[in-house]
Amino acid sequence: MPARTRSAVTLSVLALLLLVAALWGWQAATAPLPGKVDTALCVQRTIDAGEKVYPQDVTVSVYNAGTREGLAARVMQSFNDAGFPEGNSGNATSARVPNVQIWSTEPKSPAVLLVASRLGGDVDVERRDGPGVGVSVIVGDGFTKLTKGPAGVVAQEDVEICSPPVD
Repeated sequence: MPARTRSAVTLSVLALLLLVAALWGWQAATAPLPGKVDTALCVQRTIDAGEKVYPQDVTVSVYNAGTREGLAARVMQSFNDAGFPEGNSGNATSARVPNVQIWSTEPKSPAVLLVASRLGGDVDVERRDGPGVGVSVIVGDGFTKLTKGPAGVVAQEDVEICSPPVD
């Protein structure tokens, strides 16, 4: 094959490769970015009777039923500082709670008992669905701060609690 023909074929092949690379690069550059993967705030975890539940096992959601701005966020931060994973937070303007309540369908759950131990005194536990995941704490204007509580609570019977997902 003459040198002139060989050069023309080589240039044609290289031009074709350049065109393919340019098309592939354009497609990659203009493709949409992958979407955000939503991770669950908590997953149901079975706790056997006699097993101890610790703060890091219990997801807590906090809602403000009072008029003090930022109360739910401050209480949520206090729970985080005490080792409880964060659930949801926000306002519960339709709720009438003077001090603090826990809303749960399982008031005797070790998760509820552990959270209640940090709220001080006689905490009212309402048997109802909470607005958030895990143990829902509803705070009113009379609530001031968390108290010290036990490091853990022993489950008296088999129960499911809402715990943070394991990575």
